[in-house]
Amino acid sequence: MKAILIVRLSAIGDLVFASSLIPALRRRWPEAKLVWLAQAECAALLQHHPDLDAVIACPVRHWQGLWRSGQVRELWSGIATLRATLRAYAFDLALDLQGLFKSGLLTWLSGAHQRIGLGSREGSQYLMTEVLPRGGDCLQIASEYRFLAEQLGLPLETFQLAVHYGPAEAAFAEAAIGQHGLENGYAVFCPFTTRPQKHWFEERWGRLAQGIHAEFGLVPVLLGGSQDKAAARRIAESADESLVDLVGQTSLTEAAALIDRAALLVGVDTGLAHMGIALNTPSLLLFGSTRPYLETGRANARVLYHPLPCSPCRRRPSCNGRFECMRAIEGNEILQAASEILGA
Repeated sequence: MKAILIVRLSAIGDLVFASSLIPALRRRWPEAKLVWLAQAECAALLQHHPDLDAVIACPVRHWQGLWRSGQVRELWSGIATLRATLRAYAFDLALDLQGLFKSGLLTWLSGAHQRIGLGSREGSQYLMTEVLPRGGDCLQIASEYRFLAEQLGLPLETFQLAVHYGPAEAAFAEAAIGQHGLENGYAVFCPFTTRPQKHWFEERWGRLAQGIHAEFGLVPVLLGGSQDKAAARRIAESADESLVDLVGQTSLTEAAALIDRAALLVGVDTGLAHMGIALNTPSLLLFGSTRPYLETGRANARVLYHPLPCSPCRRRPSCNGRFECMRAIEGNEILQAASEILGA
C-alpha cells in the first residue's frame, strides 16, 4: 500500500472520533503516505498529527458560495485543481468516512483503485468499490470507526482518539493562563452546539461556574465560536465574577491547547467537549437528545445521561422545547461527578 486517503470533511467531533484510525492505519501500513481531506475550517485540527503525511483543505463553503452566485466556471476550476492535487498521490485506497454524496464524489475524484465507503448514502454508494455498514457497539466512543478498523484488519491496540497542536498554540495557551490568572487551575466549559436540544440551560451554567469555583478552587473558562458570543455573555453575567469568557477569542487548535492544560472539562455533545477525552483531560459530558457514546474509554471521563422513553430523539425532539432529558441533569450531580473523577 503506497498511499491512503481519508475523507472526513467535518464536523469537529466526528474528526476527533475518526482520528483514532490514523495510528491504526500507520501501524498496519508503516511505509504508506497517509493523507486526510477535510473542510478548510476543520483542517487545522489535523495539521500537527505526527502520523499524517499531508492534510488537504477542501474549500466546500467557498464552492457553495460560488454555486449560489452563479460563478460556475470558477467552481469547476477549483474542483479540477483539487482533483489534480488528489490524483498526484496515486492513491491505492480511499476511505469515505462521511458517507454523503459530497464526500463520496471527492473520494471518487481521487482516482483511488479501492474506495471504501462507511455507511454510504445519498448516491455515494455507487461511487465506491465497497460499502461497509456503520457497525460496532454504539455505547462505545468512536464505535463505527473501531468497527471499520476491525473490518480492515487494523491493529486495535493503537486505536485511540488524539488531538495535536503546535508550539504557537502552546504559547497562546500559556499567555492566556498568565493574562487571566489561571495558574492555580481552571475548568473549561463547552456549552455551545448548533442544535438547541443538545444544550444544557444557560442559567444553570452560571450556577455551576460558582459551584466549581467554590468547591474546587478552579476558575471556569468558557470556550466556543464567535457565533456563541451573545449566549456566553448571558452565562458570564449570571456567574458573577467567577468566570473567564474566551468565546470567539481562540482558534480551534488554540482551544485544544487550553483544554489540554485544564484541570476539568464540562461540556455538552460538541466537538470541543470530545476533544477533552482525546487530550486525556478529566471530562464530564452532558448528553440528552443525542447519545454518541456512554463508554468514554477513559477512567477520568464520564457521561451524565438520563434517558427517557423518547431518548435519544436526535434531530426530532417531541417535547416542545422542554428538553426534560437535559433538565434531569442537576448541578449537584455534576459537582459530585467532578469530585469523583478529580479524586481518581
